[in-house]
This record gives sequence, C-alpha cells and structure tokens, in this order.
Amino acid sequence: MARIELINLNKSFGAVQAVRNLNFTIEDGEFVVFVGPSGCGKTTTLRMIAGFEDPNSGEIRIDGRVVNDLEPRDRDIGMVFQSHALFPHKNVAQNIEFGLRMKKVSPEERVKRVREVAEMMRISHLLDKMPGQCSGGESQRVALARTLVTNPSTFLLDEPLSSLDAKLRRELRAECDRLHQELKRTFIFVTHDQEEAMTLADRIVVMRDGEIVQVGSPMEIYADPVNYFVADFFGSPSMNLVPGEFVRTGDGLRFRSASFDIALPARFETVSPGKGTLGIRPEHVRIDPGAEDCVHLTVRLIEPLGKDTLLYFDVPGDRAFVAVREGLHMTDVRIGQPMAINLDAHCIHLFDGEGRRIAVPRVA
Repeated sequence: MARIELINLNKSFGAVQAVRNLNFTIEDGEFVVFVGPSGCGKTTTLRMIAGFEDPNSGEIRIDGRVVNDLEPRDRDIGMVFQSHALFPHKNVAQNIEFGLRMKKVSPEERVKRVREVAEMMRISHLLDKMPGQCSGGESQRVALARTLVTNPSTFLLDEPLSSLDAKLRRELRAECDRLHQELKRTFIFVTHDQEEAMTLADRIVVMRDGEIVQVGSPMEIYADPVNYFVADFFGSPSMNLVPGEFVRTGDGLRFRSASFDIALPARFETVSPGKGTLGIRPEHVRIDPGAEDCVHLTVRLIEPLGKDTLLYFDVPGDRAFVAVREGLHMTDVRIGQPMAINLDAHCIHLFDGEGRRIAVPRVA
C-alpha cells in the first residue's frame, strides 16, 4: 500500500491554470474519488501522481519520498485509462502480460500470474481472444487485469467506466469495489459521475476550476454540501435550489420567492435578512395538504422510476422543483394538477448571496 501526499501542487497549460495550490493526503489502502465537471483539474491531478505530467510547482510524495523526478515506471503505480488502450495485434493473455515482460519477469512466472489475475477478473475464457473480439465490458476487465498483474501499491483509474452502458457500468463499479476490498491497496478514481463517486469512495474530493471545493465521506458530501455548487452537483435528481430572500417578520425569519413564502426553522434565527437560496433534497419534499405552512405548486411532469416517482412542479426560473413520492400510482396525480407541499424542516439548507452554505446547528 502507499500513502500519497500532494503539497502545494500547481499545473498550468499556457495561460490556463489547471490545478491551483492543491494540498491533499491519501492514506494507505484508501479509496479516494476525485469528482467534478469537465475541466476541473481532476485528470491533470491524476496524471501528475502517475508521472505523465510534471507539476509547475509543489511536491508529490509517496510513502514520504518525493517522486516529482521519478519516471512513471519507478513509482509503483498502475494506471487504467478511459480508453482501453489494448494492443490490437496481441491476444488478451499477451496484453495482460505486457507489463511483466517489460519488467523482465520469467516466462513461467508470467504465465502463472496472468492465469491468477484472469481468474480474479473472471476473464479466463478470453485469454486466447483478440481485443477486437471482446465486448466493451470485457475489454475494460482486460485493462484492469493488465494493471493488476504488475501488483502495484496504488491503482489510478481515469474515468474507466465512462464508455460503457448503464448495466456494464454498474457491474464494473462493483468489480472495482470488490478489488479494493480484496487487495486492500490504495485506489484513486477520477470521474465526473457523482453516482460512481457516492457508491465507491471512502472519501470524495470535489474539484472545481483546479481547486478542491470539499472533501468528505459520501454522506457528508451529500448531506452537508459546503456551497451551492456541491449541493447542485450531487444527487440524482439534484437538490432543489430556489433563489429568493430571507425576511425577518414579527413571527421570525421567513423565506420568500415568487412561489414560496414559508417560515424557516428556529435554528436559522441568527441568519441576516437579504438575498439567498433555499435548498431541499427532493426526498425531503412532502405532499401534505394538511400542513400549516404549505405551498401550492402545479405538476408539470410525472416521471415513474419503478419504486419511486418523480414529480416536477412549475416554479419561475430555469429549473423545476422536484419531489420524490414512493409507490405512486399514475391515477393519484395528473399533469396540471395543483398540489400542496411542505418541506422537512430538519433538512432545509440555506445559502447566502455568494453561494456559501449558511452553517447553523442541525436539529436531531
């Protein structure tokens, strides 16, 4: 296993600064996922750890040793790329053993280790096939096997599932999780898919514009986003974010917008009046005509998902307001129907005019 430290790391491409003063430590055996939109610097960070890009400044340390000047082959790191990058003229077994051949491993040992890793990845039946005869999922398993066979201390995976269909992505995601549990090695995974990040990570690193925005466990990121960007990025569907104004009245603090005029929980009493945003996850929106402080919204779209159904409501602005209702029958609601909703007071988030979450104690 390996402990990786990134210290004051910076990387520019001409006038574009891809990574800005990045500081982060990845512990031995940890599964860390770097996530963010395209261009946020996550892949550049991974490539600097691997040795494929040189930082303009800062240090990369592996187990306490500065590796900035080490070649990729000398860092004891295995990389799985977004593209499978298999040699089309070599069969699967030859592709898997390529790294061992470069390390001058004996033929007997190569055969043994290729068979072992093929069994681990459940691709023994593919060893004699050519890459062109393999499906996308099979090819990605071969790419993983090619990295596994060299027994690196750290695995770097750069969006390895992005080219697969939904079913294969779920299967390969489970394989990555299984490998981490079995091998107990350090895994660093890059993705723009927040669902992959949530299901795989011990810790998530959210990046934007070359900087780390938030670090935490999946549930910390989901339940306590530090700002508007993280709240909007995580969740499927993402958090409802309603721009409006915090107004102090004789009865306490209220949130008002074109569609909402609701009392805010007492824990927000110290919040200053002014412009801001109210956030609430769709699963915390209640359909409750008997509530004292309800809001009436009109159903714009109904999206059945099987166990749950999403209800999209009309509100002024570019985005709909979404509620999740469990076990909804299509006869229960129709498009154009007004419905009374209220918000779970324990789960309301407030963001100030700059998009920062307003931190106040939560009620248990």
